[in-house]
Amino acid sequence: MKVFTAKQLKEADRTTEENEGIAPIDLMERAAGYVFQWIDNQLKGQQLPIYIFCGIGNNGGDGLAVGRMLLNKGYDVHSFIVNYSENRSKCFLINYDRYKNTTKNWPKFIKSPSDFPEIPPQALLVDALFGIGLNRPLDTWVKELVLHINQSKVFTLAVDVPSGMFIDTATTDLEAVIKASVTLTFQAPKLPFFLPETSPFSNSIQVLDIGLDRKYLTETPTKALLITRETAQKMYQTRHKFSHKGTFGHALILGGSYGKMGAVTLAVKAGLRTGAGKLTAYVPACGYEILQIAVPEAMVITDAERDKHIQFTVVDAYNVIGVGVGLGTDKTTERGFEAFLKSNNTPLVVDADGLNLLSANKELLKLIPKNSVLTPHPGELERLVGNWKNDFEKLEKTKALSKTIDGIVVIKGAHTITIYHDNLYINTTGNPGMATAGSGDVLTGIICGLLAQGYDALKAACFGVYLHGSAGDLASQHQGFNAMIAGDLIDFLGHAYIKLFQKEEVQATNSKSGNKEANN
Repeated sequence: MKVFTAKQLKEADRTTEENEGIAPIDLMERAAGYVFQWIDNQLKGQQLPIYIFCGIGNNGGDGLAVGRMLLNKGYDVHSFIVNYSENRSKCFLINYDRYKNTTKNWPKFIKSPSDFPEIPPQALLVDALFGIGLNRPLDTWVKELVLHINQSKVFTLAVDVPSGMFIDTATTDLEAVIKASVTLTFQAPKLPFFLPETSPFSNSIQVLDIGLDRKYLTETPTKALLITRETAQKMYQTRHKFSHKGTFGHALILGGSYGKMGAVTLAVKAGLRTGAGKLTAYVPACGYEILQIAVPEAMVITDAERDKHIQFTVVDAYNVIGVGVGLGTDKTTERGFEAFLKSNNTPLVVDADGLNLLSANKELLKLIPKNSVLTPHPGELERLVGNWKNDFEKLEKTKALSKTIDGIVVIKGAHTITIYHDNLYINTTGNPGMATAGSGDVLTGIICGLLAQGYDALKAACFGVYLHGSAGDLASQHQGFNAMIAGDLIDFLGHAYIKLFQKEEVQATNSKSGNKEANN
C-alpha cells in the first residue's frame, strides 16, 4: 500500500474530479458519506451527544457535511466552527449553507477560549479542524482549544488526520495535536501515523477508500510503501521439486564472545528456520560445544582465541555473512573486524556490536560491501548518524547513511522502517511482546537466511522484517506479550510462512492497533 504526500493526494482529488466530471463539493460529499456511514454503523441509532469541531477549510467542510448527515438520521449533533481566520474554502461555505438549511440549530462560532463549550463525558467528539494541508503552528488560542478537547478524554474521531499534525514535515508543536481514539483517513495512510513521535496521537487508523482515481493511484510513484501481507506474498520465492541444499545457499554467522553465545545461537537457528540451505557459525573457541549441541544442523568453525574474536579468518565462499551478534567490542576484536572488512567482498548483515564498532570508527563504513544490510535499533542508529531533532530528520540522516554504504538500513522498532536510498518501506506486523532480549538477533538470522536463498538485499530486508513481526504476532497469541522470549519467534517462523497464503487470513492494513514491533 502506497503512502502518498499531501501534494499527491490533492492531485489525486483534482484528477478524480476531472476524470469523473464532478465538482470538488461532490467529492467532499462522497468522503463525508463514508465517515457518516462509519459513525452510524458504530452507533446504530444510539443517542448520545455528538460534538463536531470544524475548521474553515476543506476539513471543516467535511465535518459540516458529516454533521448534516447525522442530523438527517436523527442524531443529537452539536457543531462548532473555529473561526481562526477570515479565509474560508469554497466547499466549506457550501456545506455551511447546506447545514443551515437542514436545522435551526446552526453551528456555533468559537473565536476565543471564552467560547469553548463544556464537553459531556459521554459525548462522541468529531475532530474536523485541520486536514493534510496544515503546515504552520496553531494560533495560541486554537492550541488552547486542542488542549481543552484532549483534556475532555472523550472518544474522539479524527477526520483524515488528527488536527495539528503535519503530514510531510515534522510537527512543530506536539502539544497542539488532537489525541484521537480513531482516525478515519481518506484513501491512504499518512507517514506520521507510523513514526514514534506522532503515532501515539491515534490509537487506531482506518483507511476509507473514497474512490480516488485508480489510474493516478496506481501509476504515481511514492517514496514510502507499507509492507502488507499482499506485498509479502509477492516477495516470496517458491521452491522447485528438484531443489537441494546447495540451491538455497550458504550463510555464515560471525559473532559471539564469552557469555554471549546465545545471540549467535538465536541467529543461526533463525537463519536455518528461514530456509538457508547451509549455515555455518564462526565463534570463539568457547562456543564450539554450545553451537554443536544447540544447533546440530549448523556447522561450526572457531577463532583461535577462546573467549573473543581476534582473527576473523573467513576462507570459504558464502552467499552472505551476518556479523556482530554477541561479538563484543574488545580492542583486539575491533582490529580483527577492521581487517576482515578490508578483505571481504561478500554482502553483510551487520547488527549489534558490529554496528557499535562501525560507530566507533565511521571510516569503516566505506568498507561495507554494496547491498549489505545494517539493522540498528534507535540507540545504535543514533551512534551511527548522530542526534536528530525529530523523526523526519532521523529519516533523512538514515537515507544519507544508506547512500553512503549503497545498501539497506533497517530501523528496528514499532513499524520497523527499511530504508534504501530515498525510499521507505514500513512494516505492518509485530507487537510489544517482541521487546525482549534476542529479538534483533533473530531478525539478523532471518535476513541472512533469505539472502542465502537468493533474495535481493531489499526484498530480504523487507520480507525478513515482515516474517519476523508475523512470527511475533503468532507467538503472542500463544504466550501473551509479557511471556514472549526471542526463541518463540523462531518457533513460529514456519507458521508465519504458512500464514502468508492461508485463504481465510485477512491482513488488517487499515488498523495499526496492536502493530507495535519493538526489537532489541
